[in-house]
Amino acid sequence: MKKAPSYETQELREFARVLRGRRTIDQYIQTPVPDELVLEAIELATWAPNHYVTEPWRFILPGEETIGRIVDLCAETVAAQKGPELGEHKRKTWSQKPGWLVVTCRRNDDKLREREDYAACSAAVQNFMLYLWKAGIGSKWTSGAVTRDERLFEIIGADPAAEFVVGMIWFGYPKITPQQSRTDSDEVLTRLP
Repeated sequence: MKKAPSYETQELREFARVLRGRRTIDQYIQTPVPDELVLEAIELATWAPNHYVTEPWRFILPGEETIGRIVDLCAETVAAQKGPELGEHKRKTWSQKPGWLVVTCRRNDDKLREREDYAACSAAVQNFMLYLWKAGIGSKWTSGAVTRDERLFEIIGADPAAEFVVGMIWFGYPKITPQQSRTDSDEVLTRLP
């Protein structure tokens, strides 16, 4: 009779450490992340589970010019809604993000399929962020109002009738890594007979 494999392995404990350790990073040092690492993280993101292997994602790596246009759009939008001072604050903070990735999801007339595809894209984003975290690179997933602004679609060359933005992922070497805790799993777990 074959013995069940042990789950008490160093490799598994290390994986758990990475999962528990990942944090949303807001402040970065300005050292660029190697392109090869980012491209490998994107390739690994595509191994996320996706219903019927639809692979509904698209990954867009904006260059400096495109990032500048996105930052301008955000600053303009925030200034119009909350005043020029806050608009300039957004411009400053967004301009300090060293790495950018925009993730989109294909639209589908079948709303259930679109929901499943969005879940797949979310898993892909998590794969991307966890791989970078293991390499010492932090990230932040943002899905604020600018990701739904029609002008963003023009900036990134996307058709809003064919795809929607899942989020922008900022990434870089963390300047500050915040501490966090989670609710005990017993409080969020329901066992049924």
